[in-house]
Amino acid sequence: YNEYKSYLSMSVEPDSWEDFEESTASKLSSLNINATEFVPNVYAQPFVPKFGEGAVYESPPQVNQTNGHEVPMKQETTVDNKDTETIEASKESPEEDTVAEDKSTPEPTKPEPVIEEQQAHQQQPKPKTQPKPKIKRKDNINIVFIGHVDAGKSTIGGHLLYLTGQVDKRTLEKFEREAKEMNRESWYLSWALDTNEEERDKGKTVEVGRGFFETENKRFTLLDAPGHKCFVSNMIGGAAQADVGVLVISARKGEFETGFDRGGQTREHTMLAKTAGVKKLIVLINKMDDPSVGWDQERYDEIKNRLQPFLKQCNFNPKTDLMFMPASGLTGANLKVPVDPEVCKWYSGPPFLTYLNDLPPFDRTSDGPFRLSVVEKYKDMGTMVMGKIISGTVSKNQYLIIMPNKVTVQVADILIDDEESEWAESGDNVKLKLRNIEEEDISPGFVLCSPDDLCRIADTILVQIQIVELKNIIAPGFNCIMHIHSAIQEVCFKELVCKIDKKTGKRKMDPKTQQPIRPRCAKEGDVVYAKLQLSNAICIEAFTAYQQMGRFMLREEGKTIAIGKVLKISEKLNSIQSN
Repeated sequence: YNEYKSYLSMSVEPDSWEDFEESTASKLSSLNINATEFVPNVYAQPFVPKFGEGAVYESPPQVNQTNGHEVPMKQETTVDNKDTETIEASKESPEEDTVAEDKSTPEPTKPEPVIEEQQAHQQQPKPKTQPKPKIKRKDNINIVFIGHVDAGKSTIGGHLLYLTGQVDKRTLEKFEREAKEMNRESWYLSWALDTNEEERDKGKTVEVGRGFFETENKRFTLLDAPGHKCFVSNMIGGAAQADVGVLVISARKGEFETGFDRGGQTREHTMLAKTAGVKKLIVLINKMDDPSVGWDQERYDEIKNRLQPFLKQCNFNPKTDLMFMPASGLTGANLKVPVDPEVCKWYSGPPFLTYLNDLPPFDRTSDGPFRLSVVEKYKDMGTMVMGKIISGTVSKNQYLIIMPNKVTVQVADILIDDEESEWAESGDNVKLKLRNIEEEDISPGFVLCSPDDLCRIADTILVQIQIVELKNIIAPGFNCIMHIHSAIQEVCFKELVCKIDKKTGKRKMDPKTQQPIRPRCAKEGDVVYAKLQLSNAICIEAFTAYQQMGRFMLREEGKTIAIGKVLKISEKLNSIQSN
């Protein structure tokens, strides 16, 4: 048959068809047409590998096997009369049983104790699968680089990524060649964070650059905020996600003065960072290797002495919240390795990365309801949102509600520093892939919440405001732009409720009536309570409930005019929300 089959598969005919037919007929006649029909044994014991001996399965009825045929064993069950006659006939012919037993294939025998152990194990109930325990990770800290334009923020950030192994030497050499072709040799380090062609051509950061690196004890998310005054709104979005601020100061003659004097971004960035929730500030005095400075201690002390009073006014504690250190972002001096004592004899403090590694852990509200303010959204094989977790924890396949449109979504994937994770907690900067919602239905400022504890929505709020810079006055009807967490909204002053005494922190009272003084207007330096009317309802919380969602900044004509916090949310809108 096989030869015949091979001939059929051949494309060339045989030499003699007669010889082929005779050989084929002789081979076919030799086949045993009376052979016993093969019947598979459906009751054979299933194969169980050694590692699966404890698996639970239903044991089949035991049978004696005779060359593929099955002879049932005695069973105490009711059977038909025909079956009874068949069984009795088999008892009367013991010789046939003997022959059948001789033909039967021997059953694989196992020691009785092993079988008893397996049966006892099979009778035990399966243990319930417990969820995998959370793997302990390094403490996550978010740092943002702020300061005046051209202070060297992106250069320092790029050099840190290189020193910590996040950017390899080959990539850096490629950046250096490309920058040299554009006559921008000193910009190549900043290209590790400035990935946009527009940013590389002009040498100015527009969007918040992102990177991450690890030290021995901690994991850091690096945020590179733009320094130009035209992109302060982007800077606010980056500072709202940070725990630690790095204020980069240029030590060159004239550059520090330009950034610190009125109109520069050093003052505004520092104040905005504190209002956005930055807890610690590292003042990194950069470009100390410049020929006009030459690691001069007098220049370092001059900058430090001018900055300290201002930073104290911004409510940074000089003893616990501030750290000054010199550095060079271009050469990497005092970033990872301490500066050479022959170059700088007067500084004996730790280098930048060592100080970051030794920072104490920050308090996180991981036990509270989940809150994440959406900073950015995009489409990548699904709807993706980015932001910092303000409170609570999140895990894969968890259901959340996105406010204010109250849509139930499911978390498909969690990315922390572009690496997949099963869960994330308060303080993590994450990217979440969401199901059941389209990217067009989300805007920056929306908030992901726990289904059992939704965030509040308001369009009228009572706030406390400190006016920091204003040429004119504020009166009812005054309009400006509010920045709160990652939301931007136009607001109108509806009413000035009272003025606050800066020394006592209490309301100013009318000596005659002993009632709070209701001012007609407010000027620069005043602290007032006011009612604000928002153009649209947004996600918002009182400062006492969630500090991150209760701080805000007011800006007008490209300048920050006031900072404040939310005291109370209108009850009227709460009733609409409950309905």
